[in-house]
This record gives sequence, C-alpha cells and structure tokens, in this order.
Amino acid sequence: MNSAYFYEFLGTFILILLGNGVVANSILKNTKSEGAGWVNITFGWALAVFMAVTVAGPHSGAHINPAVTVGLAVAGLFEWNLVPGYILSQVAGAFTGAVAVYLYFKQHYNQTDDLGLQFATFSTSPAIRNYRSNLFSEILGTFVLLLLVFFIAGPSFEADAIGKVAIGLGSVGAIPITLVVLGIGMSLGGTTGYAINPARDLGPRIAYAILPFHKKGSADWSYSWVPVLGPIIGAVLAATLFLFI
Repeated sequence: MNSAYFYEFLGTFILILLGNGVVANSILKNTKSEGAGWVNITFGWALAVFMAVTVAGPHSGAHINPAVTVGLAVAGLFEWNLVPGYILSQVAGAFTGAVAVYLYFKQHYNQTDDLGLQFATFSTSPAIRNYRSNLFSEILGTFVLLLLVFFIAGPSFEADAIGKVAIGLGSVGAIPITLVVLGIGMSLGGTTGYAINPARDLGPRIAYAILPFHKKGSADWSYSWVPVLGPIIGAVLAATLFLFI
C-alpha cells in the first residue's frame, strides 16, 4: 500500500495546488485574473478535484480527504489500519501544495497588503464567526459530499471491497464528483468557504504559519478545529445513514 500513500499525497498536492491556486489567482493583487470572483473560484476548485481524482483514482481510490477516508472506514468499505497512513499522506500533500502556491505567487503576495486575502489563499475562515453555526456548515456540507458519493457509487462499492480494488472518490468517477463539489460550493460554500476536507484546511494552515512573508497575519488557530472536526462528523453521519438504509 506504499504506492497508495504516495498517490494520496500526489492527488492532494494537485488538489491544493490548483484549488488554492485559483483562489490566489482570483484575489491577490495584480494577477491577470484579480477580481474574478466566487464563480471562478468554485469552478476552479471543482476542476482541481477532477484532476486530483484522475491522477489518484486508479491507484489509491482518490480519497484525497480524511473525511472520505474515515467515512469509508465507518461504512466498512476501507480497512481501519490504513486510515492513519492515508490521512498523513493527505495532510502532507496539502501542505506541499500550499507551499507550491506560495512560491508560484510570491511576487503577488508581496504586493497584497490585505492580510485577510493573503490568508484566504491558504485556509478557510467564516463569513460570520459563530462556531456553532460554522461547525454545522462544515458538517452538512461534508454530509452531502459523502452521501452523494455513497449513492452515486452504489453497488460498485461492494464489488470493489470484495475485489480489494482501491475505493474512494474515484469510484464515483471524476466528472460526477466534480459536479458534486461544484454544487456544494455554489449552494453551501458562502458561510465558511466549504473546507469539507480536514487536510485541505490543516495542511495549508500549517504552511501559512511557518512560511516567510514580507508581512503576515494570524493563522487563526482558534478556528482551525472547525474545518477538521466538522467534516469528520459529517462523514460519520453520512456513513451511518448509508449503513442504515
């Protein structure tokens, strides 16, 4: 399974490079697409998922998200002993992807005085800070993600599990999961930035905390537990419902 860990790393790296990349491209000062807006960002994130799943799907199942890994394990479709390795690979891939975004856009970071915009290219933050409401947003968004994964994949999950084939977002197909993520972003993303993925938020948050900037704000660790705990709860709830029905 060492190759699966590598592809989880690579898939998550691609996810963050292109996902955080579209945010940076849209909001940092003096890029050619500065001000492109929310629609551009949601489509860019959906395409980032498409590319990540295309690369990792055949080799690791393309979980690229600890919530997916935990949700599949709760549903009995993934071995618990593989969960720590998958999650570590995902967080490492997300961290590395965020560093790559920083290096790619470094000159534009130097020209961006708004530290909130700077941080937004790394990790999520709420539009209105209310931890209970923010947690609910992340729970529900991830619940929708996992529930759609279970329903779209359907019986193929069972066949994959029996055949010992890697399962994950790749079992759904790159295009369907792209549309799921696009729909979540368009409909539910405006409250918290729809992390719906602990690695997607935590890895870049760690990177932001340690990278050297000309001027830098806080990594907002007081909020960091929301996009970690919320998606895990949402995934467990979706898996539980899947088992029940």
